[in-house]
This record gives sequence, structure tokens and C-alpha cells, in this order.
Amino acid sequence: MTVASCVVLLVPSAWGQVGVIAAAAIAGIFLFKPEQAAAHDALPITVSHHTGIVLLTVFLALLVGLPILVQTVPDKTLSLIDAFYRAGSLVFGGGHVVLPLLQAEVVPPGWLSNETFLAGYGAAQAVPGPLLTFAAFLGASMSGVPSGWIGGMICLVAIFVPSFLLVVGALPFWEQLRRNVRTQAALAGVNAAVVGVLLAALYKPVWTSAIHQPQDFGLALVALVSLMFWKLPPWLVVVGSGIAGWLLSILI
Repeated sequence: MTVASCVVLLVPSAWGQVGVIAAAAIAGIFLFKPEQAAAHDALPITVSHHTGIVLLTVFLALLVGLPILVQTVPDKTLSLIDAFYRAGSLVFGGGHVVLPLLQAEVVPPGWLSNETFLAGYGAAQAVPGPLLTFAAFLGASMSGVPSGWIGGMICLVAIFVPSFLLVVGALPFWEQLRRNVRTQAALAGVNAAVVGVLLAALYKPVWTSAIHQPQDFGLALVALVSLMFWKLPPWLVVVGSGIAGWLLSILI
């Protein structure tokens, strides 16, 4: 976990995260010895092996081909599709892992300010649903064209398409994979590394962009206690933290 966090922070890119996860999978094969999975009823899968291979091939073709297409045909819409498709393809372990990937794609080019990015992230915590829907806010808030609801739809579809291709494409091979001891060991290593990746995402961009003064740390600590110990709903904590931050900015 510690090594994964350090590597991701030292190599702040999508490929840094992919490298950490791949290394953790290899380490898991050698370090973990899971027991053979217990017998269970097979899933009623109707997707053929041929269809699965086609979908996985499309997934890889888009992942490799979109960056090449963007270099050949410079266009902001294509760049958005490439950026959000790549973020959706390389995220592993939960929506929060995608934060540094998205920030690196939309903030440095000037498509979105860092303040707007963090404001949208905070708002996404207050509503139900997967964090990847945050992509719709980013697309709608873009400077220039596309933006608005069209930009939001483009980014939302682009970030979710990889998941559908991977899930449906892997279904025909699911039973074989889940019974494979080496696959289980690799996933155990990946799961350990993902904790470190999440810790790195907590530090950057969340901590480095939001915690500047002692009162910021105090407010974050109160929010953490509210979630973990008082069991308040996330939306209430987000709204309350926003109001408290606004009051602190006036009083201090």
C-alpha cells in the first residue's frame, strides 16, 4: 500500500497507476496462495465467446487508437472523448481513483479551472450514484465548445463505454477466471495496491487543493467524524461543510 502511494505520487499519470496495478498483480501471484473457490451455480450468461472477444478487441482498439486519432486530427471533441475514455478504461478500485486522472486531463489544458473541478467533485459527493457521473458536470462546465448538456453527454458516455465493453466482453470467460487460483492471487495483490492508490488520490488532488490553513484541516476533521462516527448522510456533510467554509471565509 505504501509503495503504491509513493509510486503514484512520484509518477502522476494514468500510466503510473496502471504500472502500479500491473506490478501488484504480478507480486500477488507470487505472494498470495488463495484456496480453490467453492463450487457454485454458474451464471446464466448468453454472451458468446466470439462476441466477448470482439468487444474486448473494440475496447483495446479505442484505447490505443483514440490518442493516435487526436494527434492526426486535432479536435476538441475528439480530445474530450479520448481523455474521458482513457480515464474510464484505466481506473481500478473505485471512482475516487479517477480524480487525479481527470484533473490531469481537464485542468492543465485550460478546459476547466481547478476550483470548478473541486467544486464539482464536492457536489458529486452530495448526490447518489457512481462518482464517474462527475464526468457530466465536467463536460457541461467546459470552456468553449462542446459544453453545456452536449458536452456533459459526450463526457458521460465516453467515461462509461469502457466499463460496458469490459464487463460484457469478459462475461463469457468469467467462470473460468473466478476459478483460477492465479487470477485470485493477482486480484488480491491489486486490491492491496488500490488502497495505496486511493490514499494518493486523497492527498492529491483533494488534500493539496483544499487544505491550506488550520481551519481547513479542522473542518475536514469534523466532516470525517460526521461521516465515520456520527453516521450522517454524505449529502448533509457536503452541504454543511460548504456552509461552514463560507462562514469561515467571512469571519477569518
